[in-house]
Amino acid sequence: MPEQQNIEYKSSWHDDYLKWICGFANAQGGKIYIGKNDVGAVVGVEDYKRLMDDIPKKIKNLMGITAEVNLL
Repeated sequence: MPEQQNIEYKSSWHDDYLKWICGFANAQGGKIYIGKNDVGAVVGVEDYKRLMDDIPKKIKNLMGITAEVNLL
């Protein structure tokens, strides 16, 4: 599945991606896949357990919204 208007691939997490989440929240929604390169190949994520806890907290604290975060 290639990147689209509502699908974005990122090889690692950076807090700058909270801007993408805000954009998706203000539009029709979307998905960000962390641990995939620009062509959709899996590259993995370091310390994914921490990210599974940190990302939803950052979204909630900074934007006041709840986001679904899943491990695939």
